[in-house]
Amino acid sequence: MAVYIHNIATAVPETSYSQDFLRDKMKEYVSDKRSVQRYIHRIYTHSGIEKRHTVVGDFNGKADDPFFFHPNGQCLAPGTGSRNELYTKHAQRLFVEVGKKLLQERPHFKKQDITHVITVSCTGFYAPGPDYTLIRDLGLAPSTQRYHLGFMGCYAAFPALKMARSFCESNEHSVVMVICLELCTLHFQFREEMDNLISSSVFADGAAGALVSQRTPQQNTNAFRLENFSTTLTDDGENDMAWTIGDSGFNMVLSTYVPQIIESNLQKAITPLFEKMKLQNDDIDYWALHPGGRAILDKVEKNFSISSTKLTASRETLKNFGNMSSATILFVLKNILDQAMNNDHETQTVLGMAFGPGLTIESGLFTKQQF
Repeated sequence: MAVYIHNIATAVPETSYSQDFLRDKMKEYVSDKRSVQRYIHRIYTHSGIEKRHTVVGDFNGKADDPFFFHPNGQCLAPGTGSRNELYTKHAQRLFVEVGKKLLQERPHFKKQDITHVITVSCTGFYAPGPDYTLIRDLGLAPSTQRYHLGFMGCYAAFPALKMARSFCESNEHSVVMVICLELCTLHFQFREEMDNLISSSVFADGAAGALVSQRTPQQNTNAFRLENFSTTLTDDGENDMAWTIGDSGFNMVLSTYVPQIIESNLQKAITPLFEKMKLQNDDIDYWALHPGGRAILDKVEKNFSISSTKLTASRETLKNFGNMSSATILFVLKNILDQAMNNDHETQTVLGMAFGPGLTIESGLFTKQQF
């Protein structure tokens, strides 16, 4: 039996800032060196991002409880514990907001139907965790099986979807709620290192979730059928994308070599999928690429001679939300899922891909259909 993504829901913090505002803010506070300021100006201006959301409300210096910027102009350096406390406060709310949306937007799924909860995050920790929070606050059955995937990075939505498909294939009555949440901006640091400047220019906060089951999708809705998944580790790149815990937040390494590493390993990553499904590049209607940065999208588009329209969802997600780590690919897939189709007999092939520490490339094939 086929397994479907019936719905994708998203949520972002209320506070957002334009990329131009953040660019000028970083130039003012990170360094007084002209060379560093020029670099900041260049990477922010050419990022492909217009706006990012954050749970931190004091980048404009007006927050009642400043976290990074004191009203007197002093830069604050909160410790990892303080950052994690703020993560716990906001993560619980956003996880539950996405869970409520998933059920409200597909009312033929009742809360008592949920058999499994899978939560994903790499930007904070607390226990009982978000899986527990969802069961308690959504009123799910206490017997609901729950799992948490932590500290995997930007590609983690794919292992979560693979888990969900396995649960559904093993029991036709399974209904799995998958939710990814990342509050990346909590780990901003005032450092001049290039890797830090790059990560600070793209990362943002957001959450997204999916409902997965074998049920026939609701009439007059679009759904994704989960076809196949593939994963690969690159021969290089282990030190070019990494995520460690420091005394002043989590330390993200995102080197300038990441786009080239992804470009040179992409064919190896998708070949198993294409061979298994007997597909060619031209058979893909949408490329749902994790927009880790504009350079990644540019290189993949050029290397695979992809029509720019097939990457629109990824570029729009980057433009409006930035890089929200594991949640980002679900934003991209939602963009595609919500687009109207001509008739209920039409199908479209979607190739999803995400990249993370390792350097790891996860990919999945989906068939979009209106029911």
